[in-house]
Amino acid sequence: MKAILQGWNWMRILRLTLGIGLLVQGFVTKDTIAVILGLALGGMAVANIGCCGNNGCAIDTTSTNKNIRTQDEELNSKQ
Repeated sequence: MKAILQGWNWMRILRLTLGIGLLVQGFVTKDTIAVILGLALGGMAVANIGCCGNNGCAIDTTSTNKNIRTQDEELNSKQ
């Protein structure tokens, strides 16, 4: 319950607003797809998850090979 009530940022509020809007529009027009999308967006906002899941798009920063040297080679294009 604590995770639902804390950590609200502008993207989470936007997802919730769009989800509620799609739900209302889906019920008014009797459109099943809009209701499903509204539930998905609203659920993502309430659960505070995104498309990548739990750090699915995170970059690995624990690499130990930080001092790798590269050698540049000039190419002569006038051959």
